[in-house]
Amino acid sequence: MLPQSYELPVAILLVAGGVLSCFAGYRLFRTVLGFFGFVIGAMFASSMVGAGNTIMMVAAAVIGGLLGALTLILAYFVGIAVIGAGLGALVAHVSWPLFGAGEPPPLFLIALAVAGALGAMWLQRYVILVATAFAGAWTIILGAMDIVESRTAKAAAESAVWVLYPMSAGNGQRWVPWVWLALGLAGTATQLGVTGKKPQKKPKKATSE
Repeated sequence: MLPQSYELPVAILLVAGGVLSCFAGYRLFRTVLGFFGFVIGAMFASSMVGAGNTIMMVAAAVIGGLLGALTLILAYFVGIAVIGAGLGALVAHVSWPLFGAGEPPPLFLIALAVAGALGAMWLQRYVILVATAFAGAWTIILGAMDIVESRTAKAAAESAVWVLYPMSAGNGQRWVPWVWLALGLAGTATQLGVTGKKPQKKPKKATSE
């Protein structure tokens, strides 16, 4: 939760961070962890402050964001599991509208989150690569939709504060899962083929006796 005037710059930041995660997430994994940790920490911390206190709201967002970023960066392997669980939960939210209305059932959500966490620990490189690609793709969509919304007079008139809802982009938008899939696959292909490649070791020169 932030003042309405902050929506556009934060949305632009989300798009930029989403692009970084989507197309170079494996190579810059610690940076991406810090980015998502900051967003999650800021989101939760600012929601605990009253809507009328702008200074405290922004301060809580910054402090919570820094703590969230530091936590995920230091807890590297925990961060991998969290990213995997987050991807599983994201898949549950995005895919459920294709099968039924409303929110996904708790058991379905928990099962995919656990599967994502276990998969992330088992196949770290590929799960990190795919998770950052698809998480980044979702962040791009979320940020882009917030940019469009922030430029309308209606958005500014509805509320004095702006609340970031990470899953709001998929509500009633049937095109979102397909765009998310396309962006995620493009990011995965880019990382597999270019940015996520392991550096090749140079052959050692033979030493003459």
